[in-house]
Amino acid sequence: MANREEIGEKICAARKALKKTQKQIAEQTGIHKSTLSLIENGHFTGSLDILQRYLDAVGLTLDVTPKKHRLPQWDEIETLFSEDD
Repeated sequence: MANREEIGEKICAARKALKKTQKQIAEQTGIHKSTLSLIENGHFTGSLDILQRYLDAVGLTLDVTPKKHRLPQWDEIETLFSEDD
């Protein structure tokens, strides 16, 4: 899953692709401009409702996916358990 900064960057890019300012999105969604800035900068810790309204306004969706766990390669295992003299 992307971290908050990466999510904010994607939302900002989507807004700019629509050639809209934060002020315009604020007026459209009823979300305060400072909150939009927090979201775009990865510092937002508010409600999912607010995030969803912003995503809707810029044509994005929120997807939840399982974490992908990567199994170690054999050479990584050998390195971990090597018998150094």
